[in-house]
Amino acid sequence: MAEVPPTRMNQQVFKLKLKAAQGGHRLLKKKADALKVKFRDYAKSIAETKSGMANDASGAYFSLTQAEYAAGNFKQKVSEGSMTARIRVGAGVDNVAGVKLPVFSKYETGASADNQSLGLVGGGKKIVAVREKFTNLLEMLIKLASLQTSFQTLDEAMKVTNRRVNALENVTIPKIEDTLAYIGRELDELEREDFTRLKLVQGKKEEEQKAEAKRKALLPIAPGKENEADITAEYDAGDDTDVVF
Repeated sequence: MAEVPPTRMNQQVFKLKLKAAQGGHRLLKKKADALKVKFRDYAKSIAETKSGMANDASGAYFSLTQAEYAAGNFKQKVSEGSMTARIRVGAGVDNVAGVKLPVFSKYETGASADNQSLGLVGGGKKIVAVREKFTNLLEMLIKLASLQTSFQTLDEAMKVTNRRVNALENVTIPKIEDTLAYIGRELDELEREDFTRLKLVQGKKEEEQKAEAKRKALLPIAPGKENEADITAEYDAGDDTDVVF
């Protein structure tokens, strides 16, 4: 604070800084609250997805066991077929209170599968059921990956936002307020000093004026310099005689 000159201009500058800091603090508090709400929603969705995925995974692998029992071991035929993926994962972005969150979703590539003939000899329905269940399980995995990635991103964003809020609340704003208080005290002190100085100057001028008036009053009146009032008082119009032409 000692490095800040206590001037009216600096006082105005720091008032604007305080207003900006308080406005930023309010906005960051709102952002932190919005992120906190979204964070809780993601945590709840992750818990629900994990719970549902456990049941789906159990059902999918049980269905796989049934299909292998009905159609035999067909893993070798699947691995020998086309390796072109029919399902891929796409990435998008969701914006939450200025924070960009990654969003994953599946999409069909349109590639044809070479293993469509599996199960023609036997166990065809079981193999179709396995394909459907593992497709659903894949969708759940993609959803969970999207939720967890967004959850971690939100967690980091919340930490950064909370640090900024705390910095403004506990460091920046109090420092600006202390600086304004210091400038205000110094300006008040300068005003009191100026007022005292003006009073002294005014008192000195009044004393000089009184001394000058007293000095003039003590000076003798020079001959022929009587004032006009005295001359008029001594004049008597009756003593004058009329002049006849």
